[in-house]
Amino acid sequence: MQKIVEFQISELLGIAMTLVVLGIGIGYGLQVMGEIKDDMATNSYEANATQSAIEGVAKIPEKLPTIATVIVASVIIGILVTYLWGRFANQ
Repeated sequence: MQKIVEFQISELLGIAMTLVVLGIGIGYGLQVMGEIKDDMATNSYEANATQSAIEGVAKIPEKLPTIATVIVASVIIGILVTYLWGRFANQ
């Protein structure tokens, strides 16, 4: 019995929306953290901790293009493997 596997491009919409929401959330989060830091006195432990947190969170958007590239490459590889498996497994 042969199992038929189908893949539709519309299934990528969830992944794309997740990346968009992640980018928006991180952007607003950084803005809020920056405003909190501005409200604190300089050279306090709280201000230093907030600055470290901002620097840490700010590195996440730098990695989003790499994450998106890995996701797209995985989908393309999955499509190719599925296509080639279905084409050559029957011979």
